Amino acid sequence: MEIKSEDLQIAIDGPSASGKSTIAKRLAERLAIVYLDTGAMYRALTWAALKEEIDANNEKAVTELASALKIHFEADDSKQQVFVDNENVTNAIRRDEITRAVSAYSAIKTVRDIMVDKQRLIAKQTTGIVMDGRDIGTVVLPDADLKIYLTATPQARARRRYAENNEKGYSTESLATLEKDIKARDNYDMQREQSPLKQASDAIVIDSSDMDLNAVENRIIEEIEKL
Repeated sequence: MEIKSEDLQIAIDGPSASGKSTIAKRLAERLAIVYLDTGAMYRALTWAALKEEIDANNEKAVTELASALKIHFEADDSKQQVFVDNENVTNAIRRDEITRAVSAYSAIKTVRDIMVDKQRLIAKQTTGIVMDGRDIGTVVLPDADLKIYLTATPQARARRRYAENNEKGYSTESLATLEKDIKARDNYDMQREQSPLKQASDAIVIDSSDMDLNAVENRIIEEIEKL
C-alpha cells in the first residue's frame, strides 16, 4: 500500500557513498513527496567550476558562479535528471574527478550560504520533501520531522560506489583507490570549518553496512509510522 504524507519533511545525512540518494529517492516515491538531491547541486557547481577552470581557492569567483548558476531537476522515466543552464550533466557530475573535487568547492561558506538558501526556498514552497546531504538535519532543515544519519564502513561504501559506477557506465577508479578516496573525503568533510559532516543530536543512526536497500527503507518507514 502506498504511503502518503503531505507535509512531511525528512532529512537524510551521512558520508559519501552511504546510499543517501538512493534511499531518499525510494522514500520520495513511496511517500509521494518531492526528493531534492542537494549533493547534486554541489556537484553541478563543481562541474561548472572545473569547466571554467575556476580554482576552489578563488572563493570570490566560485561564489559568483554559484550565485549565477541555474540548476534545475527534471524527472525522466522516474529518474532525476540534473541540468546546468539547460545542459544535462546527470552523468558528468558523477565522474570520479568531480567526486574528488566537490568537497573543496562545497566547503566555501559563501557558496554554502547560497545553496542553503536555495534549498530552504524549495522546501518552503513544497508540501512534503525528503532531502539528503551532509548538513540537512543540522543546517538546512533543523526542524525536520524525521532526521536520519545513514552510514556504512568505508569498505562497504567503496564496493557500492564501484558497482554503481560500473552499472551506470561512469568512469571509475579501482576498488582500493575508491576506498582511499572515501576515507580522505570523510576526514575532510568532518574537519572542514563550514557545515562539517555531523550527526544531528536528534537523528536516528542507521548503519547499512550489512543491510540491503529494502531493509534500510523499511527501517525508516518504521520510524515514520511512529511520528
